[in-house]
Amino acid sequence: MTIQFGHIPKHILYVNGVTVSFDGFKALNNLSFTVAPGELRAIIGPNGAGKTTMMDVITGKVKPTTGEVFFRDTIDLSQHDEAEIANLGIGRKFQKPTVIESLTIFENLELALEGNRGVFRSLFHKLDGDQRKRIDEIVELVGLAEKRQWLAGALSHGQKQWLEIGMLLIQGPDLLLVDEPAAGMTDHETSLTAKLLREISGERSVVVVEHDMEFIKALDCPVTVLHEGRVLAEGTLEKVQNNEEVIEVYLGR
Repeated sequence: MTIQFGHIPKHILYVNGVTVSFDGFKALNNLSFTVAPGELRAIIGPNGAGKTTMMDVITGKVKPTTGEVFFRDTIDLSQHDEAEIANLGIGRKFQKPTVIESLTIFENLELALEGNRGVFRSLFHKLDGDQRKRIDEIVELVGLAEKRQWLAGALSHGQKQWLEIGMLLIQGPDLLLVDEPAAGMTDHETSLTAKLLREISGERSVVVVEHDMEFIKALDCPVTVLHEGRVLAEGTLEKVQNNEEVIEVYLGR
Protein backbone atom coordinates (compact mmCIF):
# COMPACT_ATOMS: atom_id res chain seq x y z
CA MET A 1 0.00 0.00 0.00
CA THR A 2 1.41 3.35 -1.01
CA ILE A 3 1.66 5.95 1.74
CA GLN A 4 0.49 9.33 0.53
CA PHE A 5 2.28 12.50 1.60
CA GLY A 6 1.23 16.13 1.41
CA HIS A 7 3.98 17.42 -0.87
CA ILE A 8 5.00 16.49 -4.38
CA PRO A 9 8.62 15.32 -4.09
CA LYS A 10 11.36 16.77 -6.26
CA HIS A 11 12.97 13.32 -6.39
CA ILE A 12 11.22 10.00 -6.02
CA LEU A 13 14.71 8.53 -5.55
CA TYR A 14 17.87 10.35 -4.45
CA VAL A 15 21.11 8.32 -4.35
CA ASN A 16 24.14 10.28 -3.19
CA GLY A 17 27.72 9.04 -2.77
CA VAL A 18 26.73 5.43 -2.10
CA THR A 19 29.55 2.94 -1.65
CA VAL A 20 29.03 -0.73 -0.83
CA SER A 21 32.11 -2.78 0.06
CA PHE A 22 32.23 -6.58 0.29
CA ASP A 23 35.51 -7.74 1.83
CA GLY A 24 37.31 -4.75 0.32
CA PHE A 25 35.67 -5.02 -3.10
CA LYS A 26 33.56 -1.97 -3.93
CA ALA A 27 30.39 -3.23 -5.60
CA LEU A 28 29.23 0.39 -5.62
CA ASN A 29 31.77 3.20 -5.66
CA ASN A 30 30.46 6.68 -4.84
CA LEU A 31 27.26 6.11 -6.84
CA SER A 32 25.03 9.16 -7.29
CA PHE A 33 21.91 9.66 -9.41
CA THR A 34 18.30 10.79 -9.06
CA VAL A 35 14.94 9.72 -10.46
CA ALA A 36 12.06 12.18 -10.80
CA PRO A 37 8.40 11.45 -10.00
CA GLY A 38 6.77 9.70 -12.94
CA GLU A 39 10.07 9.15 -14.77
CA LEU A 40 10.93 6.05 -16.79
CA ARG A 41 14.68 5.36 -16.53
CA ALA A 42 16.85 2.62 -18.01
CA ILE A 43 20.00 1.40 -16.26
CA ILE A 44 22.60 -0.40 -18.37
CA GLY A 45 26.16 -1.56 -17.88
CA PRO A 46 28.43 -4.59 -18.20
CA ASN A 47 28.21 -7.53 -15.80
CA GLY A 48 29.65 -6.54 -12.45
CA ALA A 49 28.82 -2.85 -12.94
CA GLY A 50 26.76 -2.77 -9.73
CA LYS A 51 23.22 -2.86 -11.14
CA THR A 52 21.92 -5.60 -8.82
CA THR A 53 23.67 -4.17 -5.77
CA MET A 54 22.09 -0.78 -6.57
CA MET A 55 18.62 -2.37 -6.48
CA ASP A 56 19.53 -4.28 -3.32
CA VAL A 57 20.43 -0.99 -1.61
CA ILE A 58 17.24 0.77 -2.72
CA THR A 59 15.05 -2.11 -1.47
CA GLY A 60 16.88 -2.57 1.84
CA LYS A 61 18.46 -5.95 1.13
CA VAL A 62 21.94 -4.41 1.41
CA LYS A 63 22.92 -1.43 3.57
CA PRO A 64 25.32 1.12 2.07
CA THR A 65 28.80 1.30 3.60
CA THR A 66 28.72 5.07 3.05
CA GLY A 67 26.36 7.49 1.32
CA GLU A 68 22.63 8.14 1.47
CA VAL A 69 19.48 6.95 -0.28
CA PHE A 70 16.25 8.93 0.08
CA PHE A 71 12.74 8.12 -1.17
CA ARG A 72 10.29 10.96 -1.85
CA ASP A 73 12.94 13.46 -0.64
CA THR A 74 12.48 12.80 3.07
CA ILE A 75 12.53 9.04 3.74
CA ASP A 76 16.00 7.67 4.57
CA LEU A 77 15.82 4.14 3.16
CA SER A 78 18.90 3.05 5.10
CA GLN A 79 16.77 3.22 8.25
CA HIS A 80 14.20 0.71 6.96
CA ASP A 81 14.20 -3.05 6.27
CA GLU A 82 12.95 -4.76 3.11
CA ALA A 83 9.35 -5.25 4.28
CA GLU A 84 9.06 -1.65 5.47
CA ILE A 85 10.44 -0.32 2.18
CA ALA A 86 7.95 -2.41 0.19
CA ASN A 87 5.14 -0.95 2.30
CA LEU A 88 6.45 2.59 1.72
CA GLY A 89 5.72 2.17 -2.00
CA ILE A 90 8.77 0.59 -3.68
CA GLY A 91 8.13 -2.55 -5.73
CA ARG A 92 10.79 -4.81 -7.20
CA LYS A 93 10.39 -7.30 -10.01
CA PHE A 94 13.16 -9.86 -10.28
CA GLN A 95 14.28 -11.36 -13.58
CA LYS A 96 12.58 -14.72 -12.98
CA PRO A 97 8.77 -14.52 -12.53
CA THR A 98 7.48 -15.59 -9.11
CA VAL A 99 3.81 -16.10 -9.89
CA ILE A 100 1.94 -19.03 -8.29
CA GLU A 101 1.40 -21.32 -11.26
CA SER A 102 -1.35 -23.41 -9.66
CA LEU A 103 -3.58 -20.32 -9.26
CA THR A 104 -5.39 -18.36 -11.96
CA ILE A 105 -4.32 -14.94 -13.16
CA PHE A 106 -7.21 -13.44 -11.21
CA GLU A 107 -6.26 -15.33 -8.03
CA ASN A 108 -2.60 -14.23 -8.29
CA LEU A 109 -3.75 -10.59 -8.54
CA GLU A 110 -6.19 -11.13 -5.67
CA LEU A 111 -3.38 -12.44 -3.49
CA ALA A 112 -1.17 -9.47 -4.36
CA LEU A 113 -4.02 -7.07 -3.59
CA GLU A 114 -4.58 -8.61 -0.19
CA GLY A 115 -0.90 -8.36 0.72
CA ASN A 116 -0.16 -10.01 4.06
CA ARG A 117 -3.54 -11.71 4.47
CA GLY A 118 -2.04 -15.02 3.33
CA VAL A 119 -3.03 -17.50 0.61
CA PHE A 120 -5.81 -19.36 2.49
CA ARG A 121 -7.48 -16.28 3.93
CA SER A 122 -7.18 -14.34 0.67
CA LEU A 123 -8.83 -17.00 -1.48
CA PHE A 124 -11.76 -17.34 0.93
CA HIS A 125 -12.12 -13.61 1.49
CA LYS A 126 -14.97 -12.01 -0.45
CA LEU A 127 -13.74 -9.12 -2.59
CA ASP A 128 -15.70 -5.90 -2.52
CA GLY A 129 -16.70 -4.02 -5.67
CA ASP A 130 -13.76 -1.62 -5.59
CA GLN A 131 -11.28 -4.49 -5.23
CA ARG A 132 -12.81 -6.38 -8.17
CA LYS A 133 -12.72 -3.20 -10.23
CA ARG A 134 -9.06 -2.71 -9.37
CA ILE A 135 -8.17 -6.27 -10.44
CA ASP A 136 -10.13 -5.79 -13.68
CA GLU A 137 -8.21 -2.56 -14.39
CA ILE A 138 -4.83 -4.22 -13.81
CA VAL A 139 -5.58 -7.36 -15.82
CA GLU A 140 -6.67 -5.13 -18.70
CA LEU A 141 -3.58 -2.93 -18.39
CA VAL A 142 -1.16 -5.87 -18.58
CA GLY A 143 -2.99 -7.36 -21.57
CA LEU A 144 -4.32 -10.51 -19.89
CA ALA A 145 -8.04 -9.66 -19.60
CA GLU A 146 -9.17 -12.50 -21.88
CA LYS A 147 -7.09 -15.01 -19.92
CA ARG A 148 -8.01 -13.97 -16.39
CA GLN A 149 -9.27 -17.47 -15.50
CA TRP A 150 -6.26 -19.25 -16.99
CA LEU A 151 -3.87 -20.94 -14.59
CA ALA A 152 -0.66 -18.91 -14.40
CA GLY A 153 1.28 -22.08 -15.24
CA ALA A 154 -0.33 -22.10 -18.70
CA LEU A 155 1.05 -18.67 -19.60
CA SER A 156 4.07 -18.01 -21.78
CA HIS A 157 7.24 -16.63 -20.18
CA GLY A 158 6.37 -13.11 -21.33
CA GLN A 159 2.80 -13.35 -20.05
CA LYS A 160 4.08 -14.47 -16.64
CA GLN A 161 6.30 -11.37 -16.59
CA TRP A 162 3.26 -9.17 -17.34
CA LEU A 163 1.26 -10.87 -14.59
CA GLU A 164 4.03 -10.25 -12.08
CA ILE A 165 4.23 -6.59 -13.12
CA GLY A 166 0.47 -6.46 -12.55
CA MET A 167 0.89 -8.04 -9.10
CA LEU A 168 3.27 -5.24 -8.16
CA LEU A 169 1.12 -2.49 -9.71
CA ILE A 170 -1.96 -3.57 -7.80
CA GLN A 171 -0.14 -2.70 -4.57
CA GLY A 172 0.16 0.92 -5.73
CA PRO A 173 3.93 1.54 -5.71
CA ASP A 174 5.37 5.01 -6.36
CA LEU A 175 8.61 3.43 -7.62
CA LEU A 176 8.91 0.19 -9.56
CA LEU A 177 12.29 -1.52 -10.09
CA VAL A 178 12.25 -4.00 -12.97
CA ASP A 179 15.16 -6.38 -13.58
CA GLU A 180 15.81 -7.51 -17.18
CA PRO A 181 12.14 -7.91 -18.19
CA ALA A 182 12.96 -8.69 -21.84
CA ALA A 183 15.17 -11.70 -21.06
CA GLY A 184 13.76 -14.84 -22.68
CA MET A 185 10.92 -13.05 -24.45
CA THR A 186 9.92 -13.28 -28.09
CA ASP A 187 10.34 -10.13 -30.20
CA HIS A 188 6.59 -9.53 -30.05
CA GLU A 189 6.50 -9.92 -26.26
CA THR A 190 9.50 -7.60 -25.94
CA SER A 191 7.74 -4.90 -27.95
CA LEU A 192 4.56 -5.22 -25.86
CA THR A 193 6.59 -5.11 -22.63
CA ALA A 194 8.27 -1.84 -23.64
CA LYS A 195 4.83 -0.41 -24.46
CA LEU A 196 3.49 -1.55 -21.06
CA LEU A 197 6.36 0.03 -19.13
CA ARG A 198 5.95 3.31 -21.02
CA GLU A 199 2.24 3.27 -20.17
CA ILE A 200 2.66 2.61 -16.45
CA SER A 201 5.29 5.33 -15.97
CA GLY A 202 3.90 8.79 -15.40
CA GLU A 203 1.63 7.78 -12.54
CA ARG A 204 4.69 6.18 -10.96
CA SER A 205 8.44 6.08 -11.54
CA VAL A 206 9.88 3.01 -13.26
CA VAL A 207 13.56 2.02 -13.24
CA VAL A 208 14.45 -0.75 -15.71
CA VAL A 209 17.74 -2.67 -15.60
CA GLU A 210 18.33 -4.27 -19.00
CA HIS A 211 20.98 -5.50 -21.48
CA ASP A 212 18.87 -5.60 -24.65
CA MET A 213 19.65 -2.42 -26.60
CA GLU A 214 16.64 -2.79 -28.91
CA PHE A 215 14.42 -2.97 -25.84
CA ILE A 216 16.12 0.12 -24.36
CA LYS A 217 15.52 1.92 -27.66
CA ALA A 218 11.83 0.96 -27.53
CA LEU A 219 11.54 2.37 -24.00
CA ASP A 220 12.59 5.79 -25.40
CA CYS A 221 13.71 7.16 -22.03
CA PRO A 222 16.79 8.58 -20.25
CA VAL A 223 19.61 6.06 -19.81
CA THR A 224 22.14 5.75 -16.97
CA VAL A 225 25.28 3.70 -17.66
CA LEU A 226 27.01 2.08 -14.68
CA HIS A 227 30.60 0.88 -14.68
CA GLU A 228 32.60 -0.39 -11.68
CA GLY A 229 29.90 0.76 -9.28
CA ARG A 230 29.58 4.34 -10.45
CA VAL A 231 27.75 6.37 -13.10
CA LEU A 232 29.81 6.45 -16.30
CA ALA A 233 27.35 8.42 -18.44
CA GLU A 234 23.75 9.62 -18.54
CA GLY A 235 21.45 10.95 -21.24
CA THR A 236 19.51 9.73 -24.24
CA LEU A 237 20.37 6.33 -25.67
CA GLU A 238 21.92 8.05 -28.70
CA LYS A 239 24.07 10.21 -26.46
CA VAL A 240 25.42 7.36 -24.34
CA GLN A 241 25.95 5.13 -27.41
CA ASN A 242 28.23 7.82 -28.81
CA ASN A 243 30.14 8.30 -25.56
CA GLU A 244 33.73 7.11 -26.06
CA GLU A 245 34.06 5.72 -22.53
CA VAL A 246 30.80 3.79 -22.85
CA ILE A 247 31.90 2.32 -26.18
CA GLU A 248 35.20 1.30 -24.62
CA VAL A 249 33.88 -0.44 -21.51
CA TYR A 250 30.50 -1.75 -22.66
CA LEU A 251 29.04 -1.28 -26.11
CA GLY A 252 32.25 -1.98 -27.99
CA ARG A 253 32.65 -5.46 -26.57
